[in-house]
Amino acid sequence: MASSTDVSLEQIRRDAPPTLDVPVAGKLLGISRAHAYQSIRRGQFPAAVLQVGGCYRVVTASLLRVLDGGVA
Repeated sequence: MASSTDVSLEQIRRDAPPTLDVPVAGKLLGISRAHAYQSIRRGQFPAAVLQVGGCYRVVTASLLRVLDGGVA
């Protein structure tokens, strides 16, 4: 699956890798890329985030739980 931000929730459920780019996760949450990164830096992003070097990755399973109304 490409890391384009033009993805749907159903596509994520069906085809997603274990982690997602921050812009994709932000779009699914209905927030901007900038707001998503700000939330991560503040420790307030609603899903689990991994920092790999200088990059952030959002844990897909955690994001799906949040989108389903659960807790990350």
